[in-house]
Amino acid sequence: MSRIPTTRRNGGVRRVLPGALPALGLLLASFSVVGPVSAQSELEQEALQAQQTQAELQAKIDAADESVRERIAELRQAEEEARRLESYNHALAPQVESLEQKLGERENAIATLAETGEALPGLLNDMTERLSAWVEQDIPFLRDERLARVASLESDLVNPSLSDSAKLEKVLGAWKAELNYGRELDAWRSTLDDEGGRQVDFLRMGRVGWYYLTPDGQEGGVWDVASSEWKPLDAGARKELAKGLRIVRDQRAPELLNLPLSQPLSAAAESQAQEGRS
Repeated sequence: MSRIPTTRRNGGVRRVLPGALPALGLLLASFSVVGPVSAQSELEQEALQAQQTQAELQAKIDAADESVRERIAELRQAEEEARRLESYNHALAPQVESLEQKLGERENAIATLAETGEALPGLLNDMTERLSAWVEQDIPFLRDERLARVASLESDLVNPSLSDSAKLEKVLGAWKAELNYGRELDAWRSTLDDEGGRQVDFLRMGRVGWYYLTPDGQEGGVWDVASSEWKPLDAGARKELAKGLRIVRDQRAPELLNLPLSQPLSAAAESQAQEGRS
């Protein structure tokens, strides 16, 4: 026969109902399970929030680092650009100085422009007279053509419809044409100024040699400045002259020619240099 559990309270006895014991055990077990589970959940939530906070903080740090890196890159780029500009300015300095010098010279020229304009007509006349004298004293190649150029120039200088700048351009052009004769090789066929008026081939080498050769190659000559007349060429010189004519006419490869000169090289160079300076 089972006994009914009892409890004492204040010296008395309190009966405990048989069904109460299992209920009490269940309640205690419930308290023992719910307490730890709730605490663990709170810890996990706090840990999750901490991780989120850490992630947000790390994102801000990364963003800040990226911004700093960009600023550093911009600073380095600016420094590099500054160095390039400094180097460029240093390289340009001589050119700037030269331009400043030229500008100063032009300002001075403009300041004296009125005076130059007054002196220009006399200067042009003087240059034309010097050119005419040079043609008269020079080797008489293309003489008529060159004298006609000078005559045309003299006519232009007294033409009131031409401006001073146009007259200056014409004078300078005529001088340039004469100076170029001293740097050119030329060949042409024309009439020899002699009694027979024969057609011959002329060869000019600058201002140092002027020659002619008959079409059959049997007669040729070199102009002698000292005597102002043609000097005959021997057979060997005529052969060299024929070779020179073919070279100038692009019928033969260039090579050295063994020909007598119309005047010494030093005399021709000095004459051209003096006229160029004038």
